[in-house]
Order: sequence, then structure tokens, then C-alpha cells
Amino acid sequence: MSVAGAPSTGVQPRPLVPLPARLGILLSGRGSNFDALFEACQRGALPATIALVVSDVLDAPGLARAEARGLNAVALVPSELGGKAAFEAEVQRRLEEAGVHLVCLAGFMRILSPAFVARWPLRLLNVHPSILPSFPGLDAQEQAVRHGVRVSGATVHFVDSGTDTGPIVGQTALPLRENEAADAYAARLLPVEHSLYVSSVGRVLEGGWRIDGRAVRFPDRRSR
Repeated sequence: MSVAGAPSTGVQPRPLVPLPARLGILLSGRGSNFDALFEACQRGALPATIALVVSDVLDAPGLARAEARGLNAVALVPSELGGKAAFEAEVQRRLEEAGVHLVCLAGFMRILSPAFVARWPLRLLNVHPSILPSFPGLDAQEQAVRHGVRVSGATVHFVDSGTDTGPIVGQTALPLRENEAADAYAARLLPVEHSLYVSSVGRVLEGGWRIDGRAVRFPDRRSR
């Protein structure tokens, strides 16, 4: 078994994620980023398998596709479980039961509590449709269009207790076209998100990186 290295803050990495990694996916809707990660695992582009898919929406299309693929997939609806705390406790139990090493948010539309996030230090990733720290939160593409920027893009980051504030793993820029509507830009950006998420998860699983202040420092591939 090989091991991907990840650090606590400082210079020296420490072992964190065994390979092949077991991924947990949290989603709320169509799950297109889940699809990208699943397909990357299937073709061997990621040294990982998807061990669990959780949706907080009973009829989420992404959940239906996970079930059709024969994956361990479950809907956990907070209102049916007694609220946010009970929901997060059940998600945590399911993740532990499935032996998940790394959690990937894939269009998951709920803010996780600091207590939940603290259980997954540097093991909880999200993809966001902007170049953070610009345009965090909801409707990032609409924010970019309203602001009149010429370039936005996508960011993959570790999740911390803030909203889209965690250390940045990877970013890809995509220019906006003249007078482009937010929905048109979002459609063009989606494949960029998919590619970035797969490559960023891959870099995390490669290991050897460290956290330096707020920055994720990766080893120089040219020296390998």
C-alpha cells in the first residue's frame, strides 16, 4: 500500500491518505463533478475509488446516477433526521462506516458546521466556480458578470470553517465573453471545473505537499 503525504501546518509532510484512496462524495443536485471524479477513477486517472455518495436531496439526479452505477449511495434529508446536527452526525457515521479517506463536495449546497469540518482536517475538498477569494458563496458566475470582470474561473480548495476560505489547491481561469450571460458562462465553465477537480484531487493524492501559512505548497514535478 502506498501512502499520500499531507502535513499539518509546517514544513514536513505526514502520511494522511492511503492509496488507493476511498472517496466520499456529498452532493445536492445533478452531480456533474461527481460524474467527473467517478469517470476518472474508472479509467485509472485517479488512484481512488468512490466508497460513498451522500445526497441531502432525496431526488437529486446525481444520487440516482450513483445508485444506477451500483455505488454505496444514500439520501440523508436533514428535516427527516431532526435537523442539522443529527444530519451531520449521520453523515459522519456513514463516512466512517465506508472507510472514507477524503471527502469531496460536488455541488453540495449546505454549509457544514465547524465541528464537522474539524473532523476532516485537510481531507475535505470543494470546487467553487470563481477565482477565489473573489466571488465566494452562491451565484458566483452571476456575481462575476454583475461586477464586470473580464476573467473568472474555478477554484478547488480545502474546506475550513469559513465560506470558500480554505487553502487553495488549484485554480483555472476562463475569460468572459463580451456581454455574456451568467448561465452561458456557467455552462462553458463546467468542463473547466470538472478537469480542475480531477487534477486537484490527483495532486492531493500524490502527496508530498505541505501547508505554509494559508498556501498549499506542492513539490516541484520537474525535480522528480
